[in-house]
Amino acid sequence: MSQFAPLCRALLALAVVVAVVVPLTAASRPHIPAPVPARLAPATAATLPQAYAANRANILQAAREAELAGAFGRAARLRVLADGGRQYLAFDGRGLGRVVEVMGDLAHADRIAVLVPGADTNLDTYDALGGNPPAGLVRRGDAASACAVPATGAVRVDHRSLGGAALELRSQLCRQDSAARVAVVTWLGYDAPGLTDPSILTSSRARAAAPALRAFVATVHRIRPQADVTLLCHSYGSVVCGQAAPQLDVASIVLFASPGVDEPDVAALHTRAAVWAGRGSSDWIAGIPHLSISLPGGASLGFGQDPTAAAFGARRFAAGPGGHSDYFTPGSLSLRNLAHIVLSQDPEAAHA
Repeated sequence: MSQFAPLCRALLALAVVVAVVVPLTAASRPHIPAPVPARLAPATAATLPQAYAANRANILQAAREAELAGAFGRAARLRVLADGGRQYLAFDGRGLGRVVEVMGDLAHADRIAVLVPGADTNLDTYDALGGNPPAGLVRRGDAASACAVPATGAVRVDHRSLGGAALELRSQLCRQDSAARVAVVTWLGYDAPGLTDPSILTSSRARAAAPALRAFVATVHRIRPQADVTLLCHSYGSVVCGQAAPQLDVASIVLFASPGVDEPDVAALHTRAAVWAGRGSSDWIAGIPHLSISLPGGASLGFGQDPTAAAFGARRFAAGPGGHSDYFTPGSLSLRNLAHIVLSQDPEAAHA
């Protein structure tokens, strides 16, 4: 009976988090029609303007189709995505959705930060976790400029969402080094598990996503070969990055709010990248059992080693007192340190 005790504890802890700690959003979604993605040539620095224009047109078409189907909330969210100042390297409005947004001048960036999101990230939560676009949203002015930081109070975004996190990171990078040529990219390039989906307890979605993440990093290098690429992997996104790590040509991999990595230590990731790990002191993910239990049929429950554990061997960075969705809170230690890592600067200590 003792051999099943860890499994029972893992199931209980994960079930409690899914059912109680985390707010349930978009648990079930009706089918909403959307056009097929825009047909684009392989992305290069020269073709970026055409890609941005084609994807924006596709988003507007998706909004029209959603509205005709009576999905007025989805249509409103899509129109916010299609704001004239926003740039998209990829978009697919079907199903849970695919979004790759670029903030900054990707063609001339020396550093590129790629945000890899976690569970329940999709078209309906991309800009705001509650699913409703913030009223009066002013995103970024000239999205392609080197450092376009909106005036204080001009931006109303949800920093807990993927789109909001990217905007806050870009603003922080500009504050810390206004001369740096940095682009921030969101990579919603996989079907992130929903909070009520059993796959959230396994690495199955992460394994399926890994080849797509590797392919995207290769695309980034084709667009801007000279740039250093940093992956910022939040929550379940850290599981994706762990699966993809052995073949990723990146300078740094940052794992935070992580439920675990399916390898015992950094050496087992087989990567030349610098591997960083951090966790806020109020993050409920610390209560998840960091183990992986094999199940019949080759499946497994759980995600294995805690990347913030000393035995894992990652470089630790202080993430402050925040919770699971607070890493990009404006002015926070976690946000400053994520920006430091992207800029190849030493992170601040916890007492800073």
